[in-house]
Amino acid sequence: MIRQAVIMAGGLGSRLKEKTASMPKGFVEIGGVPIVQQSIKKLIAAGVEEIIIGTGHCAGWFERLGGGVRLAHNARYAETGSMGTLACCAPFVKGDFLLLESDLIYDAAGLRVLINERRKNVVLASGPTNSGDEVYLEADADGFLLRQSKNRAEIRSLAGELAGVSRLTVAALGAMVSYWNARMVDTPKMEYEAALVAVSSDAENRTPVFVRKIERYLWREIDCEAHLEAARESVYPRIQEAESLLSIRRETLLNPGPATTTDSVKYAQVCADICPREAEFGDVMEWISTELSLFAGGGGVETALFGGSGTAADEAMLSSCVPEDGKLLIIDNGAYGERFAKIASAYRLNFDVYKSSGFMPLDTDRVKQTLLDGMYTHFAIVYHETTTGLLNPAPELCRFCHEHGVTTIVDAVSAFAAIPIDMDRDCFDFMASTSNKNIQGMAGVAFVFCRKEALEKLKAYPMRSYYLNLWDQYAYFKKTRQMRFTPPVQTLYALRQAIIEARLETIAGRYARYSACWEILVHAIKRLNLNMLVPEEAQSRLITAIIEPDSPKYRFDDLHDLAREAGFTIYPGKLSDAATFRIANIGDIRPEEMSRFAMLLEQYIKTL
Repeated sequence: MIRQAVIMAGGLGSRLKEKTASMPKGFVEIGGVPIVQQSIKKLIAAGVEEIIIGTGHCAGWFERLGGGVRLAHNARYAETGSMGTLACCAPFVKGDFLLLESDLIYDAAGLRVLINERRKNVVLASGPTNSGDEVYLEADADGFLLRQSKNRAEIRSLAGELAGVSRLTVAALGAMVSYWNARMVDTPKMEYEAALVAVSSDAENRTPVFVRKIERYLWREIDCEAHLEAARESVYPRIQEAESLLSIRRETLLNPGPATTTDSVKYAQVCADICPREAEFGDVMEWISTELSLFAGGGGVETALFGGSGTAADEAMLSSCVPEDGKLLIIDNGAYGERFAKIASAYRLNFDVYKSSGFMPLDTDRVKQTLLDGMYTHFAIVYHETTTGLLNPAPELCRFCHEHGVTTIVDAVSAFAAIPIDMDRDCFDFMASTSNKNIQGMAGVAFVFCRKEALEKLKAYPMRSYYLNLWDQYAYFKKTRQMRFTPPVQTLYALRQAIIEARLETIAGRYARYSACWEILVHAIKRLNLNMLVPEEAQSRLITAIIEPDSPKYRFDDLHDLAREAGFTIYPGKLSDAATFRIANIGDIRPEEMSRFAMLLEQYIKTL
């Protein structure tokens, strides 16, 4: 697995003249987007967690790139060449990484080829490009790099043309930096290719670098006006066409989950088979657990992973977190609060249900009084009732519980990763969610977040469920970095990719996007004289229950089928006493898509 990439972007770009006099080459636009931003997007889609950019000329431009990027400035960029810039990046590299230049356009397939290579040090090469600025490579009989030159006559056996994208180990990078340091006084302007060849061809301390040739690989380095013109007119359109062939048909899921996912999340499941007991996969699960905990509040939170749905996480909490002498109060104001009660009943817990309207806000004063009157030790609530889109005042009630020594259990299945949550601030002791809602992964992984001090108490509680026991799952993982039972391997790889993308968007940014989609929908509902079940001020902005039109011509199936033909999936209501349909705006959906759905909804309503 490749977690890091290094982009070298320190050069002056003087051959592009006025275009790069006051900006780096990487910000030259092709297709309306700076080429360095195109590269960053492809690296993230390939599963890269951190991108290190070595800056030099006009370094301030790179500060605008935002999350997922670390900058390493080469103050001597004008006198050291690309190897000097790479040396500035080297201290931040922790493992195998991808190395590329900022002035490249390339087919993302090249990244997949390098990531899938069994050899650790690999340089990507292509067949003839006729660019006029080729770097020719020579390899030995085993395909390992021996020589590079811009003079074809100096290459005895041509292995291909350097494409400017490589995969290297930390050891190889260290050898390259050492080689440059030893010659820095005499050869300060060394390019990284020279150091790469040197370490690969060193007879005594060789770090062999394999030349992986893709004969018809699509790429172009932008060094001058002629390169730029060729890139725009010929190479870039062909790259777009090649990459578009791998796009998956877009289906916009406006149902409450599983949510729409990006192609990169879908493709993250397509990976080499691995035994989940390998240390490498333990690293993946540990990273996932750590990153999820950070979304839920940080240092005081532990995350236990299970194979299963959100209901599995709910069941793990209720069956594990209430001792034999405990007394639980469950809030039931929707299908998922009712499910809490059914789980508690199945495990014969000592519990009561506080029943409330499925679409009107909770009476928090009455709930608080009920908690005091009943002498409850535990309290369970659904933060966001997916049934209707009603947002419950979970933080207020859980803070009250903590003031009175009551342990809190929260279903945040459709709230987590959309609504900002801090379990310490909000006083959530245990919280459930799943991989297929707002985190925008694939269905199949459940997780329970636990505040450490509350989690420690579970050691003494009875084991009511073997598979879903929260303490055993947590303790085994902390000891072995493994789940007790076979995990959903491919789904976890997809979850890893979803987390990378969520970190970049940020939870606040994601909720802002969801809210923008909700506002478009609400505007359309009002314009069409439709009504919402939940008062607007009590809604989550994530799911909207719409009361069905009062027309004999209305049929949900007709609306569903019309939407489905246009690439949208909608969902009927879930409350038995209210005729509604639900529109969710979670997942990888965009305001322009919600605008298109609003037009389609208007088209249907006008037929009634």
